[in-house]
Amino acid sequence: MSKIAVTSEGPGLDDLVDPRFGRAAGFVIVDLDTMNTSYIDNGQTQVLAQGAGIQAAQLVAGAGVDCVLSGFVGPKAFQALSAVKIKVVQNLDEGMTVREAVKKFKSGAVQYADGPNRGAGR
Repeated sequence: MSKIAVTSEGPGLDDLVDPRFGRAAGFVIVDLDTMNTSYIDNGQTQVLAQGAGIQAAQLVAGAGVDCVLSGFVGPKAFQALSAVKIKVVQNLDEGMTVREAVKKFKSGAVQYADGPNRGAGR
């Protein structure tokens, strides 16, 4: 696994993890080998009545990530990520920075999800 996406409230490693996947402010893309980062703004999903999770899944899939780290992932987003073979780590602690989430991931202290942890419409 070489690239991951972390839902984030801002563009950097020291920004807080956004607990929402589909309506996250954006995604910090982290190259695990070099720790280089890039940022994908997810602001366009804020105006969608529905389908935010699917659109967010398309954004991270386009970035070539192997895994997404987030707080909550709904059923449609989870299905969209699974369809393109992107693994999901959810239930990240509130108040955690992107850097802390990456460190936790790299240490193996996370579990891959086998299903969504948030119902539709939340």
